[in-house]
Amino acid sequence: MMSTNKGKDVAEGSSSASAAAVAADQQQLKQAQPAQLSRYESQKRRDWNTFGQYLRNQRPPVALSQSNSNHVLDFLRYLDQFGKTKVHLQGCVFFGQPEPPGPCTCPLRQAWGSLDALIGRLRAAYEENGGLPETNPFASGAIRVYLREVRDSQAKARGIPYKKKKKKRNLLKANLDHNPNFTMHQS
Repeated sequence: MMSTNKGKDVAEGSSSASAAAVAADQQQLKQAQPAQLSRYESQKRRDWNTFGQYLRNQRPPVALSQSNSNHVLDFLRYLDQFGKTKVHLQGCVFFGQPEPPGPCTCPLRQAWGSLDALIGRLRAAYEENGGLPETNPFASGAIRVYLREVRDSQAKARGIPYKKKKKKRNLLKANLDHNPNFTMHQS
């Protein structure tokens, strides 16, 4: 009966019933399919699951609620084995050279920027999964110190000093500071 009414409404030119039916169909589709996650959200979920798996593989296994900054540091060191960034050791002839002329046996490590981004995602995921900001192991001082040491050692090994990007000042404020006669409606 329902399908004959839909057809009758369309035949008579009534769009309200057919629009409601289409809306209901779309709502059912949305409920059937999970919302498409952004690239960031997908990566954050994947990272969170990977950290959880890492903790479960420890002997003895560690519950997420019991993890601390030492577990996070161990996880970051564990990830180094999958790195793709050549980090020259102090004794290497290419230490301090940004573009070494040949190959060497120095280890591949995770790049500082990758680790920094990973910690940012895990820090957010921890709180999204019910963790308190005060107990967030990814936000601990030990993690910040570790990341700073990795950044500095990788910069030395490449011979490229790390320079913190300066925050851009507000364009309007900068113009006002340098030109008190500046207005938004100059011609």
